[in-house]
Amino acid sequence: MTLTTFSPNAVARLRDEREEESTKPYLARGSRAPRCHTCRVIESHCLCSWRPQVSARSGVCLVMTKKEVFKPSNTGWLIADVVSDNFAFIWSRTETDDGLLALLSDPQWQPYLVFPGEYVAPERVTHTVDLDSSKRPLFILLDATWTEARKIFRKSPYFDSLPILSLLPERLSRYRLRRSTRSEHLCTAEVASLCLDLAGDTQASSALDAYFDVFSQHYLDAKNQLPMNELSVAHQELGVFVKDLPRNRAQ
Repeated sequence: MTLTTFSPNAVARLRDEREEESTKPYLARGSRAPRCHTCRVIESHCLCSWRPQVSARSGVCLVMTKKEVFKPSNTGWLIADVVSDNFAFIWSRTETDDGLLALLSDPQWQPYLVFPGEYVAPERVTHTVDLDSSKRPLFILLDATWTEARKIFRKSPYFDSLPILSLLPERLSRYRLRRSTRSEHLCTAEVASLCLDLAGDTQASSALDAYFDVFSQHYLDAKNQLPMNELSVAHQELGVFVKDLPRNRAQ
């Protein structure tokens, strides 16, 4: 089989840039295992041939911490794999990325900062996405731990003028790759899927949901030294969005 070749997404490029800049490698938990450089999963359970191909009108921008971009359990790269207009920046308290500022002021986009409305002045909060606007939705996602995300929110004045998209998820998080004390806290990929659905990008939302479930399965099966099962329900749901998938694997 000949696999479709993809260009590195914004998160992958950001990770590679950080690796070149670092004087010593950042060793996240589980990073010593031999992993596929593209999908970050242990090589025996590589995810690359399961990357979905869908279209989306929306864009996504991930604002990440220096450590998050290296973590194998990070799900931001899944979003950037699915949404073709993807952007990623490292957050700094003392320096502002000119590329991020230019993106926020680009007239083709309507940026929404995705954050819980309970921490924001009510007049800034919305639970919906304007689908009639001539501008395309751009979802700004703070890809960090909850403590770090709150810090980024408080100390980034360039976000002060943006509307806050506060999500009202109806289900608990399915994220099992890191421990969390609150099951209602969704991981970044789950948040992005809800945003895409609100924006009318339902196919991209479904593809990201399925991609996230397959990633979680590959990641945990590799971690627990279980054989890779590509006949699971999650794989069947994702297979609808994957081109050049061998028939015997899609069944």
